[in-house]
Amino acid sequence: MKVKDVLFMSRGVGESSYSRTSTYPQKIALLTRPVVTSAVRSLLLEQAFPSSGLFNVADLGCATGPCTFVFMSTVIDAVLGLCQESGSGVPEFQFYLNDLFGNDFNSLFQGLSSFCSDNGGLSCFVMGTPGSFHGRLFPQNSLHLVHSSYSVHWLSKFPDLTSKEGLPLNKGKIYMSETSPPAVKEAYLAQFIADFSSFLSLRSHEMMIDGRLVLILHGRRSGDSAGSKESSYSWEFLAKAIESLVSEGEVSEEKLDTLNIPYYTASPEEVSSIVEAEGSFAVESMETLVVEAGGGSEGEDPWDRGRKLANHMRSFTGSIIAHHFGEEIMDQLYGLKLPHLLGNDLATGYQRKGVSIVMVLKKK
Repeated sequence: MKVKDVLFMSRGVGESSYSRTSTYPQKIALLTRPVVTSAVRSLLLEQAFPSSGLFNVADLGCATGPCTFVFMSTVIDAVLGLCQESGSGVPEFQFYLNDLFGNDFNSLFQGLSSFCSDNGGLSCFVMGTPGSFHGRLFPQNSLHLVHSSYSVHWLSKFPDLTSKEGLPLNKGKIYMSETSPPAVKEAYLAQFIADFSSFLSLRSHEMMIDGRLVLILHGRRSGDSAGSKESSYSWEFLAKAIESLVSEGEVSEEKLDTLNIPYYTASPEEVSSIVEAEGSFAVESMETLVVEAGGGSEGEDPWDRGRKLANHMRSFTGSIIAHHFGEEIMDQLYGLKLPHLLGNDLATGYQRKGVSIVMVLKKK
């Protein structure tokens, strides 16, 4: 199976939808507003305002939640603020919202109705752009600003982690862990290097000279192992929950051993070295955000927090899990097994931290 054919965030606007459960990405979107504002200002102060009177902006991997609207409003506010300071006329805005073909664009567009009415006096155009950002999406030299939050860490393909004899190299796991052999971590890193290098090259063709690329990735802290608990927390517990179903005969062991999630939590050093080696962009700014990501409020019952965290995990992992194991295990996996494991862990007092790499790149 190809990642682009089976990956999408949970659809709709119901209780278990991505738009309702993605509180952590929404928190990151709010925290990174100053970064987006700074990128817009540095771009326009350097370039002056677009000679065409049109500001072209793309959001890659937009999904369906409020994060995209936070980004769009941040861009508009930054431009309007600069226009007011300089006495310049306000440009027209063209936003391109991109995600894979399975994305719930209907719910996304329904949310646009209130967004557009809130910005009634502006000339603002919005278009959906379905397709994988691991390929070309836009014409050459057409974009001023490109943004992607919590998307670029998804790989273009499922890692093939089998030995020459056809045996699974990552047995009992669905991602890198501290007990995974070095070959597993090497394969994941190699795929991330290939994908991220290609991503940068593709965007450099689509962006104008001096355009800004704002990236927010799920990562890990410097010096942490690629399979540390901090970077693989969700995947470790999801694997344990599936393993529980294997022990009960609900899922075959072979099915568990042949799934390796196409996702990589990079370190800041890995990301910056790839940018330098690819050569199309210069790093304008880079920082690491470490934010509490326990899935609930302080003092909340840990099993309630575990249930909420499991619901959120279902919103971004469910499409792949259902395709690989079948829809029939989904409620038992995410409604019973996973919340119980997460609740037990959170009850120990463990404070889960989410690590985000936030960077602004300038096209050379």
